Amino acid sequence: MIVVMQPLAGRDDVSAVISRVEAGGCTVHETSDDGRVVLGVLGRDALALRDALAALPCVERVVDIAPPYKLASREWRRSATVVSIGGVAVGAGNPVVIAGPCAVESWEQLLATAEAVKAGGAHLLRGGAFKPRTSPYAFRGLGAEGLKMLRAASDQTGLPVVTEILAPGDIDLFVQHADALQVGARNMQNFPLLDEVGRVGKPVVLKRGMMATIEELLLAAEYILARGNTQVILCERGIRTFETATRNTPDLAAIPVVKQLSHLPILFDPSHSTGNRRYVAPMARAAIAAGADGIMVEVHVHPEAALCDGNQALLPAEFAALKRDVDAIAAALR
Repeated sequence: MIVVMQPLAGRDDVSAVISRVEAGGCTVHETSDDGRVVLGVLGRDALALRDALAALPCVERVVDIAPPYKLASREWRRSATVVSIGGVAVGAGNPVVIAGPCAVESWEQLLATAEAVKAGGAHLLRGGAFKPRTSPYAFRGLGAEGLKMLRAASDQTGLPVVTEILAPGDIDLFVQHADALQVGARNMQNFPLLDEVGRVGKPVVLKRGMMATIEELLLAAEYILARGNTQVILCERGIRTFETATRNTPDLAAIPVVKQLSHLPILFDPSHSTGNRRYVAPMARAAIAAGADGIMVEVHVHPEAALCDGNQALLPAEFAALKRDVDAIAAALR
């Protein structure tokens, strides 16, 4: 349920409504939208408060939210949310490009790739220190040491770091070294992890699970938002279908659908959705044209020697060309 305050409602009015809601056993999330204070009321007894709240002179209207995801919905917030990662605005209208290796393999490999994507125009650096792999025998990253390398590469290049967290118990380590925490496709419904990243003040990039519906993605985001972390960025990375020509099936329709249903920004990952560097640039260009707030791509200085997903990693020159295309498409759309 949403309580929209009158335009002239003061802080005392807002506090009085919050106190009344909390006395009724519900929780309140406050935001500002279109110049008005908007209160999201959550709890089993929320509807019992509806008439009493609507009768208050400081309240303009009370609206029931139909979707099961409340705080992620456009009904809760009409204006688009902008999330800042180390000073880089995601969702502000200019596509953001996140680039880097699939996995941190060594300091030399990471620094060379970070410098290459910086030169190619990347805004943020990605890289996996902890890697969830289908096979237990595959390279699973360098762990905490890789995370420290990412921090050092960020300090040297000026690119804020986005990296994947796997376990709730690692949250303090990631808060110390990462600028944004990525929750990967396999962990989209790891609810203890969603709760934990929801409690910290770091931006979260939430990837869609390979078998998840759009509603399930938004409900996963709801877990984070309900814990108080409003800095959530969604990421479409392809879904599993019967098609085998690509690693996953890129669901570009998810971009405008999410834009219609939610105020949260959404990225597109053409690397994991296709699994083949030949298709990365075409799908990235299509995603920007479809309205994505940015892309997340894998780049490697020597993809033939990569320990993880070398087939889908762009060479630095290919990445630089893609960044020019992204800028041109964004300019044409404007």
